[in-house]
Amino acid sequence: MQKIIYSFILFITFSNSIIAQNVDFKILKDINSSYTTTGGKIQSTFSNSVTPLMITVPASVLAYSLFRKDSVTRQKFYTIVSSELFAGIITTSIKFAVHRERPFKTYPNDIIKYSTAGSLSFPSGHTSAAFSVATSLSLAFPKWYVIAPSMLWASTVGYSRMYLGVHYPSDVLVGAIIGAGTSYLCYKANKWLHH
Repeated sequence: MQKIIYSFILFITFSNSIIAQNVDFKILKDINSSYTTTGGKIQSTFSNSVTPLMITVPASVLAYSLFRKDSVTRQKFYTIVSSELFAGIITTSIKFAVHRERPFKTYPNDIIKYSTAGSLSFPSGHTSAAFSVATSLSLAFPKWYVIAPSMLWASTVGYSRMYLGVHYPSDVLVGAIIGAGTSYLCYKANKWLHH
């Protein structure tokens, strides 16, 4: 009886995994197949903006804190940088632990790659970094004119990774969770350390 129960649990788990993979692939295929030259240029711009903004945002916050001699803003700089660092470490660790192939490699006849991409897919490093920047910036400066554009930018980066055929929706979703989650934890840790 115990073997039957274990077999049933294994069957359910395996079936759910296949269904999830099929949904993941279908969503990606629908997004990737809507590619246009103009859309590709726009989405590539968003995708390529991650590294410059990962540097520019904390550098600007640091410069402002030094110019104003503002220790509170300098703490915000540390929170943003630590968030980016931890998001990168967690994302890279999961990539090598899971070792998921890129969608254009798994489905070469269905998914077209329109951008350069590293070797592993899960989770999305671009999305993780974008949500790390956007969330930590939003927590540091909780004004609608900071939060709205930051989150819109990060969401568009995530979408661009699917549009360009280099990530599954689940890669993007988990990347967003990692980026936002590490930012929130670093923000809370920073508040705890300074109170």
